[in-house]
Amino acid sequence: MKKTIVNPTTELHVVEFPHDGVKAYFITAQATEDNMEEIFDRVAAEMAERKATIAFQYLFGGRQFYPRAVSAVRQLDWPLTLLHGDACAGATITGTQFIAIAGAELHAVMDGDRKVGHWYETADARYCLLGDVRADDLSLSREEQAYAVFEKMERLLKQADMAFTDIARTWIYLNDLLQWYDEFNVVRSRFFKERGVFEKMVPASTGIGAGSAAGEAMVSALLAVKPKHDGVKVFPVPSPLQCPALDYKSSFARAVEIQQPGSRLLTISGTASIEPGGRTAHVGDTERQIALTMEVVNEILKSRGMGWGDTARAVAYFKDISEAHLLEKYCLDHNLPELPVAISHADVCRHDLLFEIELDAVKID
Repeated sequence: MKKTIVNPTTELHVVEFPHDGVKAYFITAQATEDNMEEIFDRVAAEMAERKATIAFQYLFGGRQFYPRAVSAVRQLDWPLTLLHGDACAGATITGTQFIAIAGAELHAVMDGDRKVGHWYETADARYCLLGDVRADDLSLSREEQAYAVFEKMERLLKQADMAFTDIARTWIYLNDLLQWYDEFNVVRSRFFKERGVFEKMVPASTGIGAGSAAGEAMVSALLAVKPKHDGVKVFPVPSPLQCPALDYKSSFARAVEIQQPGSRLLTISGTASIEPGGRTAHVGDTERQIALTMEVVNEILKSRGMGWGDTARAVAYFKDISEAHLLEKYCLDHNLPELPVAISHADVCRHDLLFEIELDAVKID
């Protein structure tokens, strides 16, 4: 069954998720500029003990830390996606997250000479996890870069014998998001229509204002699943307290569940303080926006027979990083278990949204 390993000496939070003979590890660490090298070494050691291979990493911090982060990894053999929030000066590192896999052979997905992900398979399905996917030509307009990234996702998935419509989850990071989020949504919807996504399943997604290491207009990550039989189901999950995002022309599902024999993974999209009609709620009040957002996520979890204790990883995005303590206060006030959450300083998709959280939960049935 799933188990959580908390290492207080290095502030590691590890969740183990077994499925079909494979173990996935979700690792969250409160890395800082001072302990980054130590954290990376400890994660590598923890995973080596479990014979797990690191497949993916996020680092939340300023662009200037990217060269040091790369050099801090003894052998960087996975995509490292640096997220430098639009809203911050990039003066700090706030955390890092990893995903590692044990019990399956990982096959590299290459973008030229750059490794951008892996795919693996079990008796039930084929899985592909990609990160740090970006356009090659940064002279293109923002909209053209976005379209190019979607095209690249499609090409990269072919290396795993998968199609764009196999994507269950995307992570979209837009530089200067508030200047062009509407235009981005037009590009995404056009690409989805061209590829038949609306006739199959619109993936879950996070769309957040975060720059990249080189200042690309858009950087993306994705999780794709290709079932081998009817015992594996991938389907959208509605939010009991919110309207579908498609209602206000934003092409993503509120959540998606990957149901396998004996286990389930629920990936909840970036969620913010949006009322059932689609408008922003509690404008100017971060504490109340956090409360509503957490209530919305809780109801999604409950609708699938899960709770906060099933959280494998989460990322909380704050427009004002000095307000990050308000999430801790909410969790303490509501007696939530310790959550494996990374904090990011970033712009959310509307000027008046001050907080957003994404969350993955796992359950052994």
